Amino acid sequence: MAGHGEAIPMRSRAIGPLRGVAEVPGDKSISHRALILGALSVGETRITGLLEGQDVLDTGAAMRAFGARVERLGPGDWAVDGVGVGGFQEPADVIDCGNSGTGARLIMGAMATSDLTVVFTGDASLRSRPMGRVTEPLALFGAEAHGRRGGRLPLALRGAANPAPVRYATPMPSAQVKSAVLLAGLNAPGETVVIEREPTRDHTERMLAGFGAAVTTEVTAEGRVITLTGQPELRPQAIAVPRDPSSAAFPVVAALLVEGSDVLVPGIGLNPTRAGLYDTLIEMGADITFLDRRDEGGETAADLRVRFGPLRGIEVPPARAASMIDEYPVLAALAATAEGPTVMRGVKELRVKESDRIDAMARGLEACGVAIEEGPDFLIVHGRGPGGVEGGATVGTRLDHRIAMAFLCLGLATRKPVTIDDGAPIATSFPGFVALMRGLGAEIHEGADAPLARAGA
Repeated sequence: MAGHGEAIPMRSRAIGPLRGVAEVPGDKSISHRALILGALSVGETRITGLLEGQDVLDTGAAMRAFGARVERLGPGDWAVDGVGVGGFQEPADVIDCGNSGTGARLIMGAMATSDLTVVFTGDASLRSRPMGRVTEPLALFGAEAHGRRGGRLPLALRGAANPAPVRYATPMPSAQVKSAVLLAGLNAPGETVVIEREPTRDHTERMLAGFGAAVTTEVTAEGRVITLTGQPELRPQAIAVPRDPSSAAFPVVAALLVEGSDVLVPGIGLNPTRAGLYDTLIEMGADITFLDRRDEGGETAADLRVRFGPLRGIEVPPARAASMIDEYPVLAALAATAEGPTVMRGVKELRVKESDRIDAMARGLEACGVAIEEGPDFLIVHGRGPGGVEGGATVGTRLDHRIAMAFLCLGLATRKPVTIDDGAPIATSFPGFVALMRGLGAEIHEGADAPLARAGA
């Protein structure tokens, strides 16, 4: 797994404008769900454009362990021969989810209402992340979890032999929790209901409906009420995975960081529950043009043309956090080069991602000469304007792929190079990141020759 092996230091520096076409990989969230729902359907699901990062490959390996046939036919082209709802077999070995909280939590949900005992583990980062937010609602179905203190991995989950449907209001905006409960509800009789006060990404609901499940969403005084009728026979699908808006954020932001840049990023998924970053960038004054809006596999997509221009700091609406939670690290890097403060509130979920992302970005930006303020639920970056960030630091990535990529992007616009202590975790979500950025003209290289200042290790 990425993050298990030897660290790979990387260094980036400013050399000139970025130009060209950035072909980013398939959407990670949709790729995970396509493999899991393909495994829970009856017959063969064909998936094109699947992200082949380590996180998704780990989910594919898990589906094989549960008895599904999962086969790679070519680059991004996969076939899944499913076992049907309730058809999972008990794995013969531990399920290793690597670095992926999404994979771990969704797989737990998918097996929690089958009479199986499964042991889950992951890399050092994943083993430090809380799983109670998922195992607690799964216990309502009758599942039993036994893990390390704080509900951390390694964790044994005993699925419910006689599951009951549940009605569950999510205590925090989390697509992973919502999705885990809905996947568990597939093998429970009757109706499982999830209520979320703040909308989160809705890929699971969309894909469940595509596979033939009876799922409805209603907006009420309680919030979004999602109702799933259990024990359907899911029909296999042909799924074209759109390109990942979270991965696209890195070449998009890099183009906005580097003077003179002009980059085309084609085929990006713009699901309204995922597009908050792009709304934020436009409000900051970003020069982004959305070309050829279209439907791809039930999801809105468009080509993005991105050109450098001056940006201003803004206050990001807290209600937008759920739609861009994974993009705050790279937004914080961009905010360092904007004029004035950028205020990010309602972001406490960043504390329990692959790392404490608020602390990781704050320490790294401080080492690069940027003033920040932080609290349990907010981060404020005091922008220094174009060309105003000193750089010259080595940043600790804490086994977090998004921290690694965010600081490599920042280093393209700082006065001195920026080094990260480990770029290996990038492979979990964006294995072609360095090659893509170099193709646009970025200078990013591997090496241990780090500047003196060190932050966030």
